[in-house]
Amino acid sequence: MLLSRYQDVLVEAGCDEAGRGCLAGPVFAAAVILPPDFQHVLLTDSKQLSAAQRAELRPIIETYAVAFAVASVSPQEIDRINIHNASYLAMHRALDTLGLEAEYIIVDGNRFIPYRKTPHCCIVKGDGKYLSIAAASILAKTYRDDYMESLAMDFPEYGWCQNKGYPTIQHRSAILEHGITPHHRRTFRVTDPQLSLF
Repeated sequence: MLLSRYQDVLVEAGCDEAGRGCLAGPVFAAAVILPPDFQHVLLTDSKQLSAAQRAELRPIIETYAVAFAVASVSPQEIDRINIHNASYLAMHRALDTLGLEAEYIIVDGNRFIPYRKTPHCCIVKGDGKYLSIAAASILAKTYRDDYMESLAMDFPEYGWCQNKGYPTIQHRSAILEHGITPHHRRTFRVTDPQLSLF
């Protein structure tokens, strides 16, 4: 069972991102504040769930969350500031638009750029330990997947409905055959005929 809180004094938001390792599309991030007594039997790290389970959980999270927000950083911004900084910027943007100000932030992973003067804690594999981070991972993942599926209608040859922009063999082969789109991250280049990623 995942934990509801890292600390019990301040209003706590969980943050996570989706799409860091993709060749195309924005990186998305979410921030979620859950009620202290919230529990759901399915809620865990989004990577451990099926697409159907994530789709089931998203409206539940959005209904019961005290506050939630989802934000993104474009491929052009990623190329300019690098994917690590872009991931933190997406989290900051989500925190900016929360309906309730977070007094404490818990973040999935081992690094974070401080948000304003708000105290935070980085938690490795936090999306499998804390409900609010798990909820943020599900929102970030489902919003990003929906966005990539909408782009796929205009660029069907890249298989984004299936790979969501991740560097699968199908996606890399399509880049080598058709070139890049305005939605590709130009600093994430595929140059080797054997499909090595550089």
